[in-house]
Amino acid sequence: MEIGNKKVLVTGGAGFIGSHLTETLLEMGCDVRVFVHYNSFNRWGWIDYLPPDKMKSIEIFTGDIRDPNGVREAMKGCDVVFHLAALIGIPYSYHSPDTYVDTNVKGTLNILQAARQLGVSRIIHTSTSEIYGTAQFVPITEEHPVNPQSPYAATKASADFLALTFFRSFSTPVVVVRPFNTYGPRQSARAIIPTIITQLLQGKDTITLGSLTPTRDLNYVKDTASGFIKAAESDSAVGEVINLGSNYEISMGDLANKIAFLLKKEIHIEGSDERMRPEKSEVERLWAENRKARTLLNWQPLYDLETGLNETINWFSLPENMAFYKSGLYTI
Repeated sequence: MEIGNKKVLVTGGAGFIGSHLTETLLEMGCDVRVFVHYNSFNRWGWIDYLPPDKMKSIEIFTGDIRDPNGVREAMKGCDVVFHLAALIGIPYSYHSPDTYVDTNVKGTLNILQAARQLGVSRIIHTSTSEIYGTAQFVPITEEHPVNPQSPYAATKASADFLALTFFRSFSTPVVVVRPFNTYGPRQSARAIIPTIITQLLQGKDTITLGSLTPTRDLNYVKDTASGFIKAAESDSAVGEVINLGSNYEISMGDLANKIAFLLKKEIHIEGSDERMRPEKSEVERLWAENRKARTLLNWQPLYDLETGLNETINWFSLPENMAFYKSGLYTI
């Protein structure tokens, strides 16, 4: 299915990955509607900072993913729905798990119910590599056991299973896309790469991080957005779970040193208890097998880690972008 002339909805389109996906869809000629979380300030997240020619091409729908009526209204007339709206912060899920169930599970159910009622042609549901837990074998294929280790991961696993059961029960045309760790411009400072970059750009030679031993499979945001679009266009992907990953792992300690090298900085790393996950909740190793994405979607990453990190550093280095971040403040 070619989506270049389709009406598409992006839930979570005001966020990090969603805003990049929205830009790419506009460049492809899609008619884009973005579902934005209602707020009394009429703020649209990162959409507010897109170039004016792109902003005027976007239809904004304000609502709450937890509200089935609003979700259904937002989806009317749409051929494809990219469902990215979710609560994603792992530390906050320890604090407020109820909100994760309401948003990630019930929100996904609302999307699926509306898709079934409206006859939407394709639903791209966003999963996460966190549902695998610490790798039991590597590289991690889509057949790896699901073993969530945080309330966040548990709600995302639940949403995945809901999506797949709607495909099996009602033939709802769902694709479950499972990105490994995405990074790039606009990412929240809750994530490790912006945490490292912003501290170093503030002139700190001692930076504060959590555990340095876990490994992650890192993917530049433009590659992740491309994977979402290819999943929407592939008829073979319907009913499938598909990893989006680089097939490469790096430890958090090595990542910090690599970023410091690219910034030509000498660093010392201090551990912080508040940045540590509970011992049994820490995912120690994530490394994706991406063969299925290459086969079904004809997708593979175009950005190597150094190229993606340099693009990310360049974006954060602009004072107007750094102004969005409070590098000295850790917030869950």
